[in-house]
Amino acid sequence: MKRIMSLVVLVSSIAFGQSAVSLHYSEFQIPNPESSIQHPTSGIQYPVSSIQLQSATSQKKSVGLGILYSMILPGMGELYADAYDSGKYFTIADGALWGMFTGFTLYGDWKRNNYVSFAKTNAGINLDGMESDFIANVSIYMSTDDYNRIKELNREFDQTYNANLYKWNWASNDKRKEFRDMWSSSEGAYNKVRFVVGALILNRIVSAINAVRLVSAYNRNLPQELSWNIYFGVEDKPTLPQTFTFNFIQRF
Repeated sequence: MKRIMSLVVLVSSIAFGQSAVSLHYSEFQIPNPESSIQHPTSGIQYPVSSIQLQSATSQKKSVGLGILYSMILPGMGELYADAYDSGKYFTIADGALWGMFTGFTLYGDWKRNNYVSFAKTNAGINLDGMESDFIANVSIYMSTDDYNRIKELNREFDQTYNANLYKWNWASNDKRKEFRDMWSSSEGAYNKVRFVVGALILNRIVSAINAVRLVSAYNRNLPQELSWNIYFGVEDKPTLPQTFTFNFIQRF
């Protein structure tokens, strides 16, 4: 009995000594004391007790998820990598760009509605659904006849308009110029929208690249996973004295 107590004290000292110099343990498992092992040759069952200790380690993060989060909302990939200090600037930039996108779109639509209504009133033509090249010509020439005359003089007959389908006639040159200013303002706003869309895409690409770098750094800084298994027991053989078994397994 004293030998058993001494062995228990020894094993406990080893186990807790290991925990003092290593990581905190997330598991402490003691199997059923009635469990046993079988001798490979004799087939005799021997009772065995065991202790399993495993260190607590963080899970590795996925680079693919970091890229996906950054593509959905810049900065979220950095947040996933526990490095939002740099990611917040991508999120702020994305919010500012979306604000610009909305502002330029609304302004372009407002100007477009104005020049469409203005052309209907002062030139007698409905520009809804018309191509930008045709609208540009309406802003340059006083009427369909003036446009067709210039094209015919230049022998560009294929570029003339059917006067019954595409007919306009400005009340005055000042009205035409006013129309051109409104159309130019609308087109300028839509061009800025295209620029903002490109900036939104670029912001996501840069954020995704940064997220890959930060996720990789996070995974490299993870502590090495270690686990220990300690097995001890008493072998009670019919023809031999009682013996103790002790096994220590460290796994990386």
